[in-house]
Amino acid sequence: MVLSWDDLAGRALGRQFPEAVLDVTAAVGAVGPMQTQTARSAFLGLAARFPGTTHAQVTEAYAAGAIVRGSTIRGTVHTASPEHYSVLAEATRVGQHPRWARVLGITDDQIADLWDSMEDHAREWRTPEELRLHLVAWLGEHSPATQDAAETAPGRYLAFGHGGLVRRPASGEKWEGQGKPLYATFDRTRTATMADVVRLHLASHGPSSRQDVAWWSGVPLRVVEEALDGLDLVEEDGPEGRAYVDLPGAPPPRDLPGVRLLPEFDALLCGYDSKARDRFATPEHHRRLWNETNGMLLPPMLVDGRITGYWRAAGTARTRPLDVTWFSRTRRPRKDELDEPVAALEAVLGITVSSVTITRELV
Repeated sequence: MVLSWDDLAGRALGRQFPEAVLDVTAAVGAVGPMQTQTARSAFLGLAARFPGTTHAQVTEAYAAGAIVRGSTIRGTVHTASPEHYSVLAEATRVGQHPRWARVLGITDDQIADLWDSMEDHAREWRTPEELRLHLVAWLGEHSPATQDAAETAPGRYLAFGHGGLVRRPASGEKWEGQGKPLYATFDRTRTATMADVVRLHLASHGPSSRQDVAWWSGVPLRVVEEALDGLDLVEEDGPEGRAYVDLPGAPPPRDLPGVRLLPEFDALLCGYDSKARDRFATPEHHRRLWNETNGMLLPPMLVDGRITGYWRAAGTARTRPLDVTWFSRTRRPRKDELDEPVAALEAVLGITVSSVTITRELV
């Protein structure tokens, strides 16, 4: 049997959309890490999967440390359970070391010492500027010839983007906002390995190709291949001539009729190789959703288990309109199908949707 894109989609939906109703902590643990450089994405991702999730519930989970957020794999921001964040930290260590070496001009041993130094400095909450100044001082002492690298945009990011820190809003509230952050050292719950990274990806997104795992984790394909050796996995042939691996006893496939309003950078797209995301979106639709110039993604709309449009609830007002766009030659969402997604959106963002507009776009 050769798996089709629909087969892969159904099996992935069985993991990303559990049928059980879970609290926020259990929900984030069940679906796996969520890409959240847009802060509201964690709120929206949970609301799409568990309608009825409230703004207060997500905020309380963040404030209690039951879920955490920080810069990890591929240099992006993710929200995860502490257990899963420990695994992301390992993938980040492996995947980001070469980048640090290039940008800062230091050796692997020096990078490891620098990470330790940054984490010691962030035993209390620090601003990005405080972290940058610590990076500058460390380079001045240990690698003076490369000190100027910390003044570049990539260098400034590396002061907090190495996977060993978590972030919170400086205001202490508005976890869904893009306000100023503070950073502190994350106390890992465990020492993870690359085999753990592979298992986490498959538990959250499988079945997956080796390329999917490598893209998602931000590590070289050869590292993924090495991690796969010795793991007890099921392997099947799939689209594009690729082999797809999965965990034994994985959840059964699931149909998902109706409409869901997904967040920017949702796992149904960002869990997979950017060149092979056909299980949920056609290449034409993917190109429309993803702006390659700035790396931003429009918030997708899922209809009957396929991404066939996008949505906007623009502005910061408590009351705002919702604009839904569906792509030509796909099924038009009915107005009544949006009642539950709108209610989920209102509950998790604490807003009121004043009107709903549905528009077709030629793609």
